[in-house]
Amino acid sequence: MKILERPSPNFDPRREGAPIDILVLHYTGMRTAEDALQRLCDPEAKVSSHYTIDEEGRVYRHVDESNRARHAGVSWWAGERDVNSRSIGIELVNPGHEFGYVPFPQGQIAALIELTRGILERHPIPPQRVVGHSDVAPDRKMDPGELFPWQRLARAGIGLFPDESAPPTSLSEGAEGKTFASLLSNYGYGVPPDVDIPLATIVTAFQRHFRPEKLDGIIDAESELRLAALLRLMKSQ
Repeated sequence: MKILERPSPNFDPRREGAPIDILVLHYTGMRTAEDALQRLCDPEAKVSSHYTIDEEGRVYRHVDESNRARHAGVSWWAGERDVNSRSIGIELVNPGHEFGYVPFPQGQIAALIELTRGILERHPIPPQRVVGHSDVAPDRKMDPGELFPWQRLARAGIGLFPDESAPPTSLSEGAEGKTFASLLSNYGYGVPPDVDIPLATIVTAFQRHFRPEKLDGIIDAESELRLAALLRLMKSQ
């Protein structure tokens, strides 16, 4: 695919020995694509990503994949606090919740799928480590948000999403008495005491990704069913 070079000075060497095994998806949360591109390349902003995809599906490269882009900030996934050292970050141009959140255009998502397939060929990123910014920083971030088509990506072989047509299986079946919080941790989410974030905030992040029609932070039977399905999918990979 065609990639436009828009280099950013905002990067560092990756931590020595850190594998590239996490993919973090973001929205830009700015009014225009050009606003976002300028900020990601502004040395005073000190932030960046490896790639940005605009609404028309144009792909911009800011940081070489071999380097550590500054996109995740203070974050956690599966015990890793320096998510930036182990991840590729992709920004999707979207005004976000602050400036009039809208669905992601088909062409933008098609470009994301093509770009991501190439990344997954280059790096051994397990499906459960394809995450949103809100998954790794639920107390600070909501992106890419409840309108992001995670299910479409999963159908394309990118990430995981519960199969709603599969027979329901509750967490009590095979969960050995574990709590919802501990099972969220098994999937990768940071939960207390590992992170100082209220459980309801973490549950909301889970819902935003896997149950976007309900964002109240309340653990109910449907949330349990979807987490159980995810854990089964993760084990089957």
